[in-house]
Amino acid sequence: MARRVKIGKLSVGGKAPLALIAGPCVIESRDSLLKIAGRLAGLARAERIPLIFKASYDKANRSGLASFRGPGAAKGLAWLAEVKSRYGLPILTDVHSEAEVPLAARVADILQLPAFLCRQTDLVLALGASGRPVNVKKGQFLAPWDVANIVEKLKSTGNRRILLTERGASFGYNNLVADMRSLPILRQLGYPVVFDATHSVQLPGGRGTRSGGESRWAPVLARAAVAAGCDAVFVETHQDPGRALCDKDNAIPVSALRGLWRTIRRIDEIVR
Repeated sequence: MARRVKIGKLSVGGKAPLALIAGPCVIESRDSLLKIAGRLAGLARAERIPLIFKASYDKANRSGLASFRGPGAAKGLAWLAEVKSRYGLPILTDVHSEAEVPLAARVADILQLPAFLCRQTDLVLALGASGRPVNVKKGQFLAPWDVANIVEKLKSTGNRRILLTERGASFGYNNLVADMRSLPILRQLGYPVVFDATHSVQLPGGRGTRSGGESRWAPVLARAAVAAGCDAVFVETHQDPGRALCDKDNAIPVSALRGLWRTIRRIDEIVR
């Protein structure tokens, strides 16, 4: 059984109930961030969802030079702190450089190692040394057993509050495939396993200057992952995905989350 990792006031892994990590890909504005966070907080209360709010203050790996990246660390982290204080939600955000780690650690309850950077040793060690829980996004170019090397780097800092996230593997050009065998393989490393349903249906670089995606398949994969056995499901969501400034083709509408959550929660209860 995977160890239990405490994040804010909730826990992921062990015998803890299925958790949900949700929020917009990138912070578009303070107002939009607070609106989405408010809706998710209300849903979490109504459905008793162990919810971690996710949003990025900067997306450093956008396809095109002109792509929207976010408000940056100063504004973005201040707005995430406001979400945390106003709604009481634990915060997850991704970090792209060692210099950002102490800044993000002051606000976020869990720091995320981006998939494209998961082999960057200095960044991994800085995240581990922060003392915050670390969510490792498995690179699209890695086999699940390769994640053991990342775990060892984090453990070398004394940090064992680790989550491991499957987000699909590269399958030819501009496509990903989600291999459900990856979930039990990752679990063998002894840490909670997360399935990223929306990034797993992404088509990386599939629109030329931006990535495409097939959001209709995200709920299907989420159901399959919970049936296969995962500790949390990760979804990027937006009030109007068609107008999202990042990952609009694979995001799930906020309005669809209640039905999806009820379904995967029932599946989790059966599996457990």
